[in-house]
Amino acid sequence: MAHLSSFKLRDFRCFPALECEWVPGLNAIVGPNAQGKTSLLEAACVLLRLQSPRSPKLGPLVRLGATGFVVDGFCDGAHLQFYCSARRRKLALDSVVQTKTARYLETGAVVWFSNHDLSLVRGPAEERRRYLDFVAAQLSPVYRRHLRDYERALRSRNRLLKAPVIRWREVAAFDSPLIEAGTALSVARDALVEALRPAAVEAHRAISGEAGETLALRYRPGAGESLERRLEETREESIRLRQTLAGPHRDELEFQLNDLNTSFASEGQQRTLALALRLAQAEVIARRRERPPLFLLDDIFGELDPRRRNALLQRFPAGSQQIITTTHLDWAEVPIARGYALEAGKLRLL
Repeated sequence: MAHLSSFKLRDFRCFPALECEWVPGLNAIVGPNAQGKTSLLEAACVLLRLQSPRSPKLGPLVRLGATGFVVDGFCDGAHLQFYCSARRRKLALDSVVQTKTARYLETGAVVWFSNHDLSLVRGPAEERRRYLDFVAAQLSPVYRRHLRDYERALRSRNRLLKAPVIRWREVAAFDSPLIEAGTALSVARDALVEALRPAAVEAHRAISGEAGETLALRYRPGAGESLERRLEETREESIRLRQTLAGPHRDELEFQLNDLNTSFASEGQQRTLALALRLAQAEVIARRRERPPLFLLDDIFGELDPRRRNALLQRFPAGSQQIITTTHLDWAEVPIARGYALEAGKLRLL
């Protein structure tokens, strides 16, 4: 099993500096709200995945007044170090500077749970695309490159469409890289949803306890069957609206519960669906990478009834590592391997 152990950060969010040790099993960070519990989990995610589950950019993670942040830790015996500032980023794996991210990102995988996961079900399509991207990037070493290539071509194409005078030949010059990267993204997302579907259905059944509830997932590509053909079909409308109207940036992941759109589901049903998506993500990652991911759970237990709490905890793979944040541990019915109290930016063992 891969585990995050020694962990340090500097100038990350509200913390000038902090060090701690995580152990296998269930780790808990206990403290009042607004003490930085979520930021500690976020730092662990940034260390392993070089991205935040809370912010699309890393700049806001730098502590006010500092020039950059550092996260540092050991995962499965490998030493990971990441420095990020407005001017540069520096990665090191076992003290060797990495010019590319591939080897670094092979070390650890993450599943993030939070109260905001309801947005996966009832939020905009962008939330579901980010979910797919976060999972897919942990399964394929080339997915991040395809995503960057697509976003770069899309930005350039849209910039030209917004020019006072649209020169279509210049716009069309970005069609080829857009189609190449976009097609690769669509194929990967489609395959990912196929892999997630049975795992999500099983997790949903286990957490909900409702044998009669049926969950369905469907991937709907924003380019239809052919991005090249769809770009041509939407050409006039793209000129009129001055934006690219077809492609993976318009993909959707759709859910149905008992053959009904989940917008009609209760909040409890929607929350259960969100948990099922996270557990499905964990199962797919564990199967592909042949070891469970790190589970980061941000203060979600207060939103779940006791039965759902226990059902969720029972779904974690044996031997996996979980780090949770909570305001108290009175609800805990499972052994806590290590507990910390966080207050005024300091950690102490419970």
